[in-house]
Amino acid sequence: MVRAPAAILTSGKRKSATARAVLTRGQGRIWVNSRPLELLDPPIVRSKIQQPLYLLGPRASSLDVQISVSGGGVMGQASAARTALARGLVEYLKDPALAEMFKRYDRSLLVNDPRRKLPKLPQGRGARKRRQKSYR
Repeated sequence: MVRAPAAILTSGKRKSATARAVLTRGQGRIWVNSRPLELLDPPIVRSKIQQPLYLLGPRASSLDVQISVSGGGVMGQASAARTALARGLVEYLKDPALAEMFKRYDRSLLVNDPRRKLPKLPQGRGARKRRQKSYR
């Protein structure tokens, strides 16, 4: 029988949000920035962070997870936390079939999203928008 490690540290990124997750043996509790996951709003953020747990099933009920997230917006932070949690579950359980299932479901569960925001350019108010020209 393979013994699970005492604690697993993982990270995830999305846009400018960075998440760090610590998985330990426990009672199945999840905290995000020192707050229980049940208190996070809006509810779609909660469900996005819990996706790896839904896919895993009852095997995750004996793990405590502490996630600290900084930077970015609400959904970017949720995606970063989801990636950190999924990576931690794969590393904690040492199950290659679980990693393959996560990749088939959504590759961004295990792989950081490399897309970043385009910088604002001259002659415009944003990355793509430009001032219109009138030749009259």
